[in-house]
Amino acid sequence: MSYSVGQVAGFAGVTVRTLHHYDEIGLLVPGGRSHAGHRRYGDTDLDRLQQILFYRELGFPLDEVAALLDDPEADPRAHLRRQHDLLTARIGKLQKMAAAVEHAMEARTMGIDLTPEEKFEVFGGKDPEAHAEEAERRWGGTEAYAESQRRAARYTKDDWKRMQAEVASWGERYDALMEAGETPDGERAMDLAEEHRLHITQWFYACSYEMHRGLGEMYVADERFKEFYDSMRPGLAGHLKEAIAANAARHGG
Repeated sequence: MSYSVGQVAGFAGVTVRTLHHYDEIGLLVPGGRSHAGHRRYGDTDLDRLQQILFYRELGFPLDEVAALLDDPEADPRAHLRRQHDLLTARIGKLQKMAAAVEHAMEARTMGIDLTPEEKFEVFGGKDPEAHAEEAERRWGGTEAYAESQRRAARYTKDDWKRMQAEVASWGERYDALMEAGETPDGERAMDLAEEHRLHITQWFYACSYEMHRGLGEMYVADERFKEFYDSMRPGLAGHLKEAIAANAARHGG
């Protein structure tokens, strides 16, 4: 069975002009002609075109593609192995590029696109880029991380300010319950731990009780997070960790 140049162009996603050019330079000469002299391509021609397009996609110039395909020492399996190796290397490079783009996106979602005055106003002088780098390092590639990016990408300066106000209010109330000597497994502490979990769910991603437990452990183990919570009140990070665990147990998590 043979195919017209138009059909092959449609199969391969190239233009008829491209196929004409390949024929003119001897890279892909169709195996047959119609009675009217039109190009007709057979299965062997399609196999060669596939190889050509593989190499072109990988950035090889046409003269090098011709040399590779016309090498008498090479067999089809050798071409496939070479293409597999080249594609694997390219995938690795593209993954690194994607990670860089994701990092830039996360930086923007954390307020990097705000003016210096707005950043100071929203983040109180803290460096949101450092937060973005840490978030990408710890959770890049997870669905929770992707969801937080999708949501945060929509937030305005006023959204960030409202979020910060909620955190400040929560911190003041947690400070008050610790001042009153309430234990982490007390009703108020567990309620504030639940509010903390719901805040994450509302603003960033669905935070399960299991995930919340993990965050509580991190708030104590990681000095940067510990410093953040202990800045609200010394010892708050450890108290919160226990309250999160008690709240999770209360809800069967």
